[in-house]
Amino acid sequence: MDAIVAIYQSQPFWIWLAIGALILAVEAAAGTEWLLWPAVAAVVVAGLTAMGLGGNPLIEIVIFAVLTLAFTFVSRKLVKQVNPEAADINDRGVRLIGQRAQVVEPFVGGRGRVFVSGSEWPADLEGEAPGEGQAVVVEAVAGPRLKVRAA
Repeated sequence: MDAIVAIYQSQPFWIWLAIGALILAVEAAAGTEWLLWPAVAAVVVAGLTAMGLGGNPLIEIVIFAVLTLAFTFVSRKLVKQVNPEAADINDRGVRLIGQRAQVVEPFVGGRGRVFVSGSEWPADLEGEAPGEGQAVVVEAVAGPRLKVRAA
């Protein structure tokens, strides 16, 4: 702990850069799109701290929190202005509608698994079941399951 305090006292912006990088790494792994703005806010706080505008860890944390909220709200507002009919960018299921998926587990009794947008999903299908490796189209999202039709 003394080493971290010593680093913070000598070059506090490194801590904020590390926090930003860590948040960005979690975002990249999770793909939620919710952690992008806190990562940007941490980098901005690092820049402010490097310019000598911080100094007090409590003030830096408050600046980080305010920037995170501001960036998040402004980005949501801008996305709605640019594309008002777009679904919430964080609602991954809605973005899947209309995409082609590949059957990875054969449909038995109308239930199987498909691969779409980088991950596998449980899926329901009515009618003729395509074989493994064939394409289907996502029609709807019902909770954790996709409703698909043969392509």
